[in-house]
Amino acid sequence: MRSFLRVLLGLALVFAGASHLTFAREEFRAQVPDFVPLDEDATVLASGVAEIAIGSALVLAPRASRRAVGAFAALFFAAVFPGNLSQWRNHRDAFGLDSDRKRLGRLFGQPVLIAAALWSTRGRRS
Repeated sequence: MRSFLRVLLGLALVFAGASHLTFAREEFRAQVPDFVPLDEDATVLASGVAEIAIGSALVLAPRASRRAVGAFAALFFAAVFPGNLSQWRNHRDAFGLDSDRKRLGRLFGQPVLIAAALWSTRGRRS
């Protein structure tokens, strides 16, 4: 089950990263908080590349490195949380999140992603 979740999470990150660079680029710009000092598009592109790299690492990392990759993925999910918070606070529509209720609900998904990254890369119990 852990391996399945790890690979699923990795593939989802690769897909999300690719979408940052292509068809969903404009939608992701809605999530860039105003306090980020970089251009919105540059931020979206950089986060897309990061998601592809992290997702690939989740899928391909050797067993000995998986815990570190999972921790890094969890940190990444925590780092992008302000973008989701900004989208909610600034009432920005994107990805079908067209109400404050939907945007608020999304905020609760981020801790689930953090937990999934950590749990799916944890070693077997002895």
